[in-house]
Order: sequence, then C-alpha cells, then structure tokens
Amino acid sequence: MTQDAVVELLARDLLRGSGVYCPNPNADMKLWNTHPRIYLDVAHTGEAKCPYCGTVYRLKAGEVVSGGH
Repeated sequence: MTQDAVVELLARDLLRGSGVYCPNPNADMKLWNTHPRIYLDVAHTGEAKCPYCGTVYRLKAGEVVSGGH
C-alpha cells in the first residue's frame, strides 16, 4: 500500500480563501492517473483529503485563514 501524498499550503494558496482543487496543477500526477476535478474546503478544518486519490491538502503550521472576503 502506498502512502497518501501531503500538500502543505499557505493561506494565500487557497482559492476563494477557503480551498483547493484536486488534482492540483502543481501536483506530480501523471495524466493517465488523473481523476475528475473536485473542490476541497481546507479552511474549515485546516486540511482535506481527496476521496479519489487520497492526497491530503493541509495548511502549513501557523497559517491563519482570514474570514473576510
């Protein structure tokens, strides 16, 4: 069994201030291994796991997401 990839994010990396899309264009995912693009809300809990590939997107330690738009 392979270990899931972990992508650490800065607060400024979050789209609309709260999440990311997976697969991420910066991820090292081969074209044959991609899946449908889905939005993952990271701001609510500090991390989110993709249900397709298992990649975990996590805020770096000390990062704070502002609530303002």
